[in-house]
Amino acid sequence: MPQQESDRYRRAYAAQVARLADVRDARIEAAFAAVPRESFLPPPPWTTITMGVATLTSELAEIYDNVLVAIDLERGINNGEPALHAAWLDAVGPRPGETVIHVGAGTGYYTAILAQLVSPDGHVDAFEYETDLAAQAERNLGACSNVTVHAASAFGRVLPKADVIYVNAGVIAPDVEWLRALNPGGRLIFPWQPQKGWGPAVLVTRHEKGLSARALMTVGFISCSGTTERISVRRLPTEADVAAVRSVWIRSDRSPDSNAVAVYDDVWFSAEKIDR
Repeated sequence: MPQQESDRYRRAYAAQVARLADVRDARIEAAFAAVPRESFLPPPPWTTITMGVATLTSELAEIYDNVLVAIDLERGINNGEPALHAAWLDAVGPRPGETVIHVGAGTGYYTAILAQLVSPDGHVDAFEYETDLAAQAERNLGACSNVTVHAASAFGRVLPKADVIYVNAGVIAPDVEWLRALNPGGRLIFPWQPQKGWGPAVLVTRHEKGLSARALMTVGFISCSGTTERISVRRLPTEADVAAVRSVWIRSDRSPDSNAVAVYDDVWFSAEKIDR
């Protein structure tokens, strides 16, 4: 296919994704338009997934739509829904010069978009636990000089300080090291799945007096590999509990109090608002 036609598909796709996600930052549309999605997918024919229905295609136009594209059907690994990621990126707001940690980088497509958003002076550390996917990501991102790929879990390890932590794997609770790694003003977005499978995307922001937290939209992500988390709540948080969350705390810094919504080994969620 002529490059000009491929570029046209990508520009139309980026505009569609930005519209569906109601994106405020025009740089996000530009990043989606700049990164060729097919470069991060298996060779065609591709399997697209819409509303749970899988369709086999070799048409480039079919992957430039708001669809999942399978990376490994047997393992349930896919290249995630573009509009969802556009909404997350708009919420977490990566800026030029910032440092990003990408947890669950897969084959690197959204890592490349993050790298675009923090260029020219920012950096992305991409963590991928599945060694075959990490190897593919390293190859796919070879032209991105501001990306380092780590074939390792980003759960339960001390991480470099970051302005943005972008988590693409579901967790029962956020890893305490993610919270500790946030710079002042730093943002963490992750899928909180306290009952496994589905739950809210949560945006955490470090303020001078603590870590604010708020649920955004309901999402479903494959569970984070390499975790050692344990449920230590007497009951699982209800939808009302989740909606009430306004902050998250590290237990070694502050013990749970009467505002606690969900308490885990190292962190707890609270209905208390952070004074900004």
